[in-house]
Amino acid sequence: MPTTFNLRKPSPLLIVVSGPSGVGKDSVVQRMIERGFPFHFVVTATTREKRESETHGKDYLFVSKDEFARMIEQNELIEYAIVYGDYKGIPKAQVREALASGKDVVMRLDVQGAETVRKLAPEALLIFITCESEEELERRLRERKTETADSLSLRIATARKELQRIEAFDYVIVNQDFHLDDTINKVRAIISAEHLRVQHRKVTL
Repeated sequence: MPTTFNLRKPSPLLIVVSGPSGVGKDSVVQRMIERGFPFHFVVTATTREKRESETHGKDYLFVSKDEFARMIEQNELIEYAIVYGDYKGIPKAQVREALASGKDVVMRLDVQGAETVRKLAPEALLIFITCESEEELERRLRERKTETADSLSLRIATARKELQRIEAFDYVIVNQDFHLDDTINKVRAIISAEHLRVQHRKVTL
């Protein structure tokens, strides 16, 4: 008589896409959305000013410092941090509702935020996006021209430190210039492989 397997439905994954400023985290997540990946993208709340290319509710939730303070006091955030003088945080209800629906959840976070999520949810899947070298990272940051010289120096110094935190992550992908789709295919392969694990990651928050 043939053996039958009692296959369980994979648990939804909590996926953190992280890495230093300038490596293309935003582009990676945006392309995943464009290509119709079946996940819920968590929109981060931030107190920084909206850039011209950004949309409230899609790229970030742009809130005042007073509103952010209320969210902290009401314990509505999974994690929050001061990043280059502005606050960023992940709304708790948004993540729990998406996981409860059975959907994979993707968060785009800086390295500090990713490590905080790892402490809260050890079974989260952490993917570190990087570029080919420190020199390449510095070039990308300079070419963005989105900040003052002082802010740029701070961002470059922070990015160099963040490159040293790679050991805290599960996977690393080099996001080469003009090869964004290669990066996306690697992210898809990682997620597919994780869903095929015998011992599924079980995230509780």
